[in-house]
Amino acid sequence: MSAGQQVGIVLVSHSAAVATAVADLARGLAGGGVAPVAAAGGTEDGGLGTSSELISAAAAEVDRGAGVALLVDLGSAVLTVKALLAEGDELPEGARLVDAPFVEGAVAAYVTASAGGDLDAVVAAAAEAYQYRKE
Repeated sequence: MSAGQQVGIVLVSHSAAVATAVADLARGLAGGGVAPVAAAGGTEDGGLGTSSELISAAAAEVDRGAGVALLVDLGSAVLTVKALLAEGDELPEGARLVDAPFVEGAVAAYVTASAGGDLDAVVAAAAEAYQYRKE
């Protein structure tokens, strides 16, 4: 990763409010984090669902040349991101779907990206969130 490049993060939810709230939570908990993060929630008309167009726009917005980590909330969001990745030209080069819990993974990804981690480190940090125990 060269100077000025940073991993971007896109949070894909069926709800615009949820995606925005998780982005705000990650920023707040990171206390001064600087990673580019964008919410891609809901549909263009403000309804519940996922939108290829909103996801693509969010990925373009956060792309800083070091890859884009896409975290998703539910099943059809996974399918939408997988379809975009399969198309090959709808998402920035280096875009990757991350298998991680949505909230905990988003926070871990954001902290790691803000610390200058590369895409592999960001993906690993988000995936490690599956290990967080709540008992």
